[in-house]
Amino acid sequence: MIRKNKLPILYSVMLFGLLVFLLSSSYALTDKNAKAALEPLKIHTQTSQEIINYLRYEHYQKYNFNDDLSSKVLDNYLETLDGARLFFTATDIAEFEDYRHTLDNALLEGDLAPAYHIYNRYQQRRSERLAYLIKNLDNNLKNLDFNKNESIETDRENAPWAKDSATLDKLWKKRLKDAILSLKHTGKTQEEAIEKLSRRYQNQINQIDQIKSEDVFQAYMNAVTQAYDPHTTYFSPRKSKNFDINMSLSLEGIGALLQSEDEYTKIVRVIPAGPADKSKLLKAEDRIIGVGQGKKGEIVDVIGWRLDDVVDRIRGPKDSTVRLEIIPADAVDDHQTKIIELVRNTIKLEDQSAQKEIIEIERDGRVHKIGIIEIPTFYIDFEALRRGDKNYKSTTSDVKRLLKELINEKVEGVVIDLRNNGGGSLREANELTGLFIKYGPTVQIQDARGRVDILRDPDPRLVYDGPLAVLVNRLSASASEIFAGAIQDYRRGIIIGGQTFGKGTVQTLTPLNHGQLKITQAKFYRISGDSTQNHGVHPDVLYPTMYNLDEVGESALEDALPWDRIKAARYRPTSRQSPANELLNRRHLMRVKENPDYIYLLEQINHLEKIRDDSVISLLESVRKQEREAAEKWQLDTENRRRIAKGKEIFKDYAALKEYRKKLTDPATDKKDHEEPDFLLEESGEILLDQISLSQQSLAVLR
Repeated sequence: MIRKNKLPILYSVMLFGLLVFLLSSSYALTDKNAKAALEPLKIHTQTSQEIINYLRYEHYQKYNFNDDLSSKVLDNYLETLDGARLFFTATDIAEFEDYRHTLDNALLEGDLAPAYHIYNRYQQRRSERLAYLIKNLDNNLKNLDFNKNESIETDRENAPWAKDSATLDKLWKKRLKDAILSLKHTGKTQEEAIEKLSRRYQNQINQIDQIKSEDVFQAYMNAVTQAYDPHTTYFSPRKSKNFDINMSLSLEGIGALLQSEDEYTKIVRVIPAGPADKSKLLKAEDRIIGVGQGKKGEIVDVIGWRLDDVVDRIRGPKDSTVRLEIIPADAVDDHQTKIIELVRNTIKLEDQSAQKEIIEIERDGRVHKIGIIEIPTFYIDFEALRRGDKNYKSTTSDVKRLLKELINEKVEGVVIDLRNNGGGSLREANELTGLFIKYGPTVQIQDARGRVDILRDPDPRLVYDGPLAVLVNRLSASASEIFAGAIQDYRRGIIIGGQTFGKGTVQTLTPLNHGQLKITQAKFYRISGDSTQNHGVHPDVLYPTMYNLDEVGESALEDALPWDRIKAARYRPTSRQSPANELLNRRHLMRVKENPDYIYLLEQINHLEKIRDDSVISLLESVRKQEREAAEKWQLDTENRRRIAKGKEIFKDYAALKEYRKKLTDPATDKKDHEEPDFLLEESGEILLDQISLSQQSLAVLR
């Protein structure tokens, strides 16, 4: 689980997550013939001191480089290597405790020996575990009893360290049983499951053999940088290359940001307008467990792989096909996997453009037209801007054009859809706000020295002064939060949806002699003085969310900078929006309480919460079978209740539902025949109509 875990210009905000390259928690270091352990290179010593100087003197948060920081670095490093406490023993940890209050001094002196000592021990322990697993696979019929009533704890973040190797043997024997049972419940025989696991563990041994001194250095440096905040990150030369590819959006791939979590590769965010986004088959928190090339290539198991190697396998030439085996974020258990097919492509600026549509809502005997503008990201063609092209493409210019079209089409109100918008250009967030206000500040930026710069609407012309709503969710971050916060502070429109991500920090990319450092050097503040950091933007009308707020969002990240306030900027709220949020919420809840899609959403959320709370898994095969059947029955019953309420034909059994879902993942299927209306978007239109009605009533009273 996530721990309570363009370019160098202050006024540029990066796409949230686009710059995130967290290290794999399953990195290991070994040698085929037990060769000498890896040691730091001379360049690593020099680079570490360079990084430490930047952290001490340039980071927004001023920490004393002392024993407290040393302790935090040690904890971060152990979490990076063995967050689930599956490899190190209590004896190992007791030995490492000697470093708890000395790493700060070692780092100041450029001494990396403690980091390499810990990593080499990790190499040894992981090799021992893999050897144990392979041995037990060879003797599985004799040593593994699937009729024994025992269980395994899945969340071991706070579990005690194993007393000794024998204790780890017992734990890993249970993990092996769990892996075999999970594969058997996907339809594989025990022999097929053992064969697949044998390949998996051999792949992991191969992965270990490929670890270099560079990998150890990067892992340790990020344990240091993330003691300051989760967005300060060291990129090795290889990581820097990946970073630059993602910055240009020229990478030919699936358009998804990945990170490692325990043994899995997890989707952090789907890039707007990329293949994954267009397919609607992949979403945040899905986990990738296998990758296959082409329509018929073997699905290679990637559990336990290095993140870089998983990314390399997913990448490929434009128009080529990649197949992913995933555990969906909303799967009721880990053996409920599916295979999806995606065609790789290059993400282009024009594909990420804002788009409009008009939805029609029947109310009071007439049809009301509400304009929708979806903004996937805050984009700008910097190259065209630098050339002096007055018609350069940007979010603001596109939205201005769309607003004028909607006005000509006589819509009664406009909803700006910022769901899943991870941010982008701060310039565009500022100028976009200016389309809806006459003048005034839009955001405040405080640097590490406490100096505050206030950005203002650069254009006094008002493009749209009609009823406005902004739709957000947990993945709306950074520039999205600046825009939504300004609209809320000016009382210019109503904010609808889920609490936003809460990324209110600014990073600068600094080149080093060896790699690059992305360092936090400023924070954003709303014009009200409130930070967007950690808390995000709280909607006026709240929607339920499938995202687990304890695992997704700034507040879920370890050592995230805190929320705070500064002095409010001078601004004058508009009188467009009457403060009737309580009434809007009441009408909203009355309207959706009988909505089949809303009821279905609540059922899914409640069910997922129960599953998250249950961290103990039975290893009794008969119980696992019962649990799988109960999970399938719940899915079938829940889906059929919704279909009955909507007057649709029900599925006769789970196999029919599974076949239907399989068709949705088939690229040959016309998704338009199966797509259902976005009921949250339609409900946002209903809420905006409520707001219009209340405003008209208020005007009538005043007259």
